[in-house]
Amino acid sequence: MFEQGVIRPPSEADSLLVRVTRNCPWNRCLFCPAYKGTTFSRRSVAEIKKDIDEMARYHGGNGSRVTTAFFQDADSLILPTEDLLEILNYLKGVFPSLVRVTSYARAKSLKRKSVESLKALKAAGLTRIHTGLESGSPKVLKLIQKGESPVEMIEGGKRVMAVGIELSEYIMPGVGGRDLSRENAHGTAQVLNRIRPDFIRVRTFALPPGSPMEAMAREGRFTPMNDLEIVAEIRALLQHLDEMPSHFRCADFSLNLLMHVDGYLDRDRSRMLQDLDSFLALPESDQKAYVLLQRSGHYGVHPMEMLKHHDLMNQLHEKIKELENGDGFNKYIRAMMAGQLPRPQTGSWD
Repeated sequence: MFEQGVIRPPSEADSLLVRVTRNCPWNRCLFCPAYKGTTFSRRSVAEIKKDIDEMARYHGGNGSRVTTAFFQDADSLILPTEDLLEILNYLKGVFPSLVRVTSYARAKSLKRKSVESLKALKAAGLTRIHTGLESGSPKVLKLIQKGESPVEMIEGGKRVMAVGIELSEYIMPGVGGRDLSRENAHGTAQVLNRIRPDFIRVRTFALPPGSPMEAMAREGRFTPMNDLEIVAEIRALLQHLDEMPSHFRCADFSLNLLMHVDGYLDRDRSRMLQDLDSFLALPESDQKAYVLLQRSGHYGVHPMEMLKHHDLMNQLHEKIKELENGDGFNKYIRAMMAGQLPRPQTGSWD
């Protein structure tokens, strides 16, 4: 059989998953459990070609239906360009129906690739790169031990955009906590305005159980934000983003509270700001009712639609009263959000 990694972007749900590296070369981010307890390694081109052959046998006569592929794990662009070109050419030869090939990459790896290398990868069929910006604030990046700077992120991102490969930048409202919320919003907007990526994918922060950040919160060194505070942070971020042709995506991640705040910044920014303002103008009791509804798995319900259902609202308000003992409501919501996060592969963050 062939190897597969543990995660991929939601947009690659139907893609062929081609594992070219194992785990993450950095693996020190305090918010990310996906690769904790594992060791990074590069797979040989021969290994990868063997996996591609196994995938072709697995799909059999349906191979012509395979139109998208995704390179795993956390930073495929760390491989030498000549290896990536060989893998791309072989993959396209085995699956000629492919129209999109995408990959995760860290900003440091993108920064190290020359424009000529990226152009060659694009010509060979690499169409999109997913990268975790998380924050544009130096203080937040240091707090979460991201291991990259805003300057590196801008340089790597602009290099990708210059050669015409699509770029998805992932951002994490709330990851700086209450103390750095304003700086997180403004710094992230500044970096994104410099890069002008094709996609800005919102990934609302949730406190991972057993993580160093949970320990920091327990010790008073990090103050987690609640859903209502994070909505206000997203509003500040959106306010400072330029009207550029970037798709601001909230709809593809269940931990985003207001998934309908989704659109293109050059066409839909005013409407998205109005959607945020409409929610922020609701009485706090109704805001919390929506939080409870969304966190209970009722995705896609519009807040204004929820208000029309009086029996439902009464039930939600009663449940909130039960939970509001000290910080009971926020603790309950944080636990529900944490339940959607991946766990370390080995069960340990060490």
